[in-house]
Amino acid sequence: MDSPTFTSAVTYRDPKAALAWLEQAFGFEITMAIDGPPDQPEMCHYEMSSAGRGRIMIGAKWSDLVRSPADVGGANTQSVHVHLDASVDEHCERARAAGAEIISEPTDQFYGDRVYQVLDPEGHRWSFSQTVREVSREEAEAALGQPITATEWP
Repeated sequence: MDSPTFTSAVTYRDPKAALAWLEQAFGFEITMAIDGPPDQPEMCHYEMSSAGRGRIMIGAKWSDLVRSPADVGGANTQSVHVHLDASVDEHCERARAAGAEIISEPTDQFYGDRVYQVLDPEGHRWSFSQTVREVSREEAEAALGQPITATEWP
């Protein structure tokens, strides 16, 4: 896997439980596991990938500056978006079967992706998409009703 330029780090109260759930619900794979020492288990570091593409870091509350949404009334200051190669609808059903709270069912978007949003057991918001059709910038601008500025348009 190529090293991505940006990597999100997600904090959990129970990172090991999160690893198991993320594997079951989203099909993520553990690519690195470093347990914290017995006297500082919060100093752990885990990494996961989605089908060998991208990387997400999973950890515990190791500083007063990091919290799980479960520690702050469910508030999120970021969300993680994952682009899938396979069926986003099947992915959504897998997450639902694992107990995920689906907050937005799979829906086709004006820019050509089909997207759903989900909360994990600690309240982190994730979105998953699959490109279902190629859309020109002109077509997207017409659907949106305003111009789009982009250095690249896939």
